[in-house]
Amino acid sequence: MADNSRPAKKAQSSPLKTGYLILYNFASAVAWSVVLGRTIGLLYLRGPSVVYAGVGEWTKWTQTAAAMEIVHSLLGIVRAPISTTIMQVSSRLLLVWPVVNAWPFLALSPFYSSMLIAWSVTEVTRYSYFALSLAGFLPDALTWIRYTTFYVLYPLGITSECMLIYGATIPASQRSGTEANILYGILAIYVPGSYILFTHMMKQRRKVMRSLKASDGKSQ
Repeated sequence: MADNSRPAKKAQSSPLKTGYLILYNFASAVAWSVVLGRTIGLLYLRGPSVVYAGVGEWTKWTQTAAAMEIVHSLLGIVRAPISTTIMQVSSRLLLVWPVVNAWPFLALSPFYSSMLIAWSVTEVTRYSYFALSLAGFLPDALTWIRYTTFYVLYPLGITSECMLIYGATIPASQRSGTEANILYGILAIYVPGSYILFTHMMKQRRKVMRSLKASDGKSQ
């Protein structure tokens, strides 16, 4: 998921919960690093047409495991808004299951590769940020990267997702007019949904950058 608020502060967490979150975020960062590395390697060596065959299955299950984000938010394990969490996770699950898994030929498009790059760079950064923050070793540079790269990664990812969903409307209409209409409805939801996620991240960036500047000022 591209956007969540910070986990509960380490001082407010039990050692068990902190340890669990560090492990979860570290493992997630590693899993998405595999997606990123394989995608870039396959693109360089053989082009976008082989990316799904090389990393599609791994991506599908890595993203499915991210449904734990919803559980974490519901249980209050992390301070993440449940609405944006559900929105982000459900849209990702839609792409990897009902869309690409149902019609794998869609993944031959460069939009599948660009989507994976946007997702994986975002997630490697985000999960690394959370893990290091909880461990107490968070560099300022990673904070800046986490709250700045979304300006590029969000449009790239959202555009790629929309193009894949739009591509799915063609085979869906041949199978069922209802399925196609559902996909068109999802595309319509992407407009306000993307705005909500993007503006939420902008608000988070302003808050974090102010805190970072204040922290730097005190240390000088």
